[in-house]
Amino acid sequence: MNLTVNNLNSTFSLKAINEKPLIVNVVVGILLYVNGLMIFTFLKKETFRDARYILFAQTLFADTAFMVLTDLTLMGMFYQYPVHIIPCCMICTIMYFLTVCTPMTLVAMCLERYVAICLPLRHVSLSTPKNTFIGLLIIWGVSFILPLFILIVSFAYLSPGARFSYVVCSVEIMLQVTWLADMRAATQQLFFIIMLCIIVSTYIKIMIAARSASSENKKSSNKGLKTVLLHGIQLLLCMAHLIMPYIEMPLWNVDVMIFINVRYSNFILFLILPRGLSPFIYGLRDKKFNNALRYYVFCGICLVSNQRKIIDGKTVRGV
Repeated sequence: MNLTVNNLNSTFSLKAINEKPLIVNVVVGILLYVNGLMIFTFLKKETFRDARYILFAQTLFADTAFMVLTDLTLMGMFYQYPVHIIPCCMICTIMYFLTVCTPMTLVAMCLERYVAICLPLRHVSLSTPKNTFIGLLIIWGVSFILPLFILIVSFAYLSPGARFSYVVCSVEIMLQVTWLADMRAATQQLFFIIMLCIIVSTYIKIMIAARSASSENKKSSNKGLKTVLLHGIQLLLCMAHLIMPYIEMPLWNVDVMIFINVRYSNFILFLILPRGLSPFIYGLRDKKFNNALRYYVFCGICLVSNQRKIIDGKTVRGV
């Protein structure tokens, strides 16, 4: 009887473990579909070449690439599929670059809203496509400094024989050196704390401007305030993955199934979910973008009345 019960428990445990990658793939598939619609809408309309829409598109591209690479890495770890160590390190470097790039873009979007609300007379001159492109280059450059450094140091510490080996790809492959892992964690925490402080100060300044704004501008200021607040919550979710190992590893000695459940929950909540919030925070809440999105989703059906407004690019007040 005890043997039968143990066999049943093992069967249910294996079934629960095997269902988790399927759940992750379903969640990632839904988010990729939404991001794909958003990207298609952005590329189709010339009216979405303002600074805020370009930054929004940047988050869509970065989050889409991050979710694809993360899901592929997760599947490789689950099925223990070995890959060459050099492509593995390249993939992990790109993933780490995208991990930093998205929060920095969120900070840039908050600063753009601050300029639009608190410095409206300078918004047109500052939020030009040229300045936006320069800002993106700065974001990409700063985001790539630490991943590139980790990649170089990791290759320097690899033995000649290990450079031709095959491994199950994970970010831990590049963090075999203790001081390198500690430096990565400390630097990442410092980055996110600085970005959080910028978002909080931006929120406070927009809140002060919203209270003193006229009735005509108060609605726009309140929308901008909510947008910055939502981006702050999104950034906190991104920061939460920094403490995930400290929560997960003690559970390994308690119960393996609890460890697996917590790890997959943290993976969805703090790695996948924050990357899927941008379309809902910025895209669907913007009336102009929302109208264009619905037009393409329904192929113009039931939106005939809005068609002329979308095609002509009529200005609609957004977030």
